[in-house]
Amino acid sequence: MSTRKFISRLAVGGICTAVALSASACGAGGPAASTETAGTNTVNVLVEAGGHAELTGVAEQCKTETGVSANFVELPYDGMFNRLSSEFSSGNVSFDVAALDSVWLPSFKDALQPIDEIFTDEAKKDIFPALVKEANVDGHFVGLPAWTNAEIILYRKDLFEDAKNKADFQAKYGYELAAPTTWKQYQDISEFFTKDGMYGTDVKGGVETEWLAHVLQAGSPMVLDGDKVVVDNAAHKEALDFYVGLAKYAPSGAAQVDWAAAQNLFNQGQTAMTRFWAHAYRQIPKDSPVAGKVGAAPMIAGSAGVGGVPGPWYLTVPKATKNTEAAKKFVKCAYDYNDKGIESSLGLASRISAFEKYQDKEGYESFKPLIETLNGEATATRPATEKWQQIVDTVLVPMLQKAVAGGDSAALLADAKKQIEDLLK
Repeated sequence: MSTRKFISRLAVGGICTAVALSASACGAGGPAASTETAGTNTVNVLVEAGGHAELTGVAEQCKTETGVSANFVELPYDGMFNRLSSEFSSGNVSFDVAALDSVWLPSFKDALQPIDEIFTDEAKKDIFPALVKEANVDGHFVGLPAWTNAEIILYRKDLFEDAKNKADFQAKYGYELAAPTTWKQYQDISEFFTKDGMYGTDVKGGVETEWLAHVLQAGSPMVLDGDKVVVDNAAHKEALDFYVGLAKYAPSGAAQVDWAAAQNLFNQGQTAMTRFWAHAYRQIPKDSPVAGKVGAAPMIAGSAGVGGVPGPWYLTVPKATKNTEAAKKFVKCAYDYNDKGIESSLGLASRISAFEKYQDKEGYESFKPLIETLNGEATATRPATEKWQQIVDTVLVPMLQKAVAGGDSAALLADAKKQIEDLLK
C-alpha cells in the first residue's frame, strides 16, 4: 500500500463517500461532473477520496469571500490517475480544479496552466522549501500545495518518563533516556525496550519511504540524481544496512509490515517508538492503551541533517477548462485559507504559518516536530519522473522486503539499479 493510499483510507475508512458541497461522484469510472460551469462562478473540483475534507472549510470561505462555489467530485486513489489520464488526453475535461498527488505532476505537467501569480515572494516564504521546488515544473508553478505531511518520531512518554526505566537506561548506556536526537540513540532505545513482549520500534518492509528518508539524511538524492540512477551508491547502502539492522528490535515479519500494520502495533502498545506520519498523533483512538501517553519529536538528522520525504497534494488548473478565472480564484482561496484544513478530520495544511497557528494548542504537539522536519536541510520530495510509482511498486518495495528478510544489500541494490535503468529506457 502506498503512502498516499494509506493516508486517504485512514481518513475515509476505505469507502468513497458521497460528501460534497453540491455534487460528487464515486468509483473509478464515476459520472463526469457537469461541464456547464464555463464562465460561471461554480467550479468542479476533482479530489481523491479523503481529500475533500481538507478543502471543505476552504470552499465555504471562498464562496463567502469571492462568490465562487465548488462542486466536489471524489474518486478513490486507484481510479483517479486513470480518470485524469483519460480526460487530459482527450482535451475535454469535466473539472476546473484537480488535486494531484505530487508524484503525478511530471505525468500531467503539459496539461496544466501556470499559476505563477499565486507564488509571490511572500507566498514562497510561507511554503516549505521542498514543496516550492516541486511545484515549479519547467520554469512555471503548476500546482499549489494544499496539504502536506512527513514522518516524525512518536514515542511512549510514559515509558520514557518511568523512574526505573530512566535509571536502568542511564546505567546501561551512560546517558539520559529521552526522545532520540541521533540514530545511535534511536538504536540504543530500541534495544532497551525490546523485552517482556514489547519491541523498541518497527521496521516497515512493505513501504519505501523510511529507508529513503535515511538516504536523504546520508547525503544522497534518493534513487535518481537527474537522469542518473544512483540507488546503488554508498549512501543508499549505508541507509539500507542501518534500516535493516533495526529489525532485531522490531516485531517479526518486517517484510510484510506496512503503514497500517505499524500504526496498529504502536496504538496497541507493542512498540515503544515509531517513525510515522505526523497526522497520526491526533488520530490515536481514545480507547488505545497509549492514548494520552505519546510524545512527538522531529525526524532525526543524519550526516546531511534532518531529512524527511513530504507527502504533499497540489491543486492544479487544467489548460482545457473553460472556467479559468473562477478556478484560479478557488486555488488562491486554498492558499489564503489554508489553515482551514487543520480543522478537518485529517488535520493537515501546507503553509508554515497555518501549522504555527496551531502548534502551541493542546492536541497539536506534533506540529512543531513536523515543521522542523519539513524545513530540514535534507528534506526532499520524490524524484520528478512519471515512472516513480512503477519504480516503487516493482523495484524498491520488493528489494526492501528481500533486504529485511536477510538479503545481501549490495547485490540487491545493484540489481535494483539495473531494473530501474531498464524501466527508464
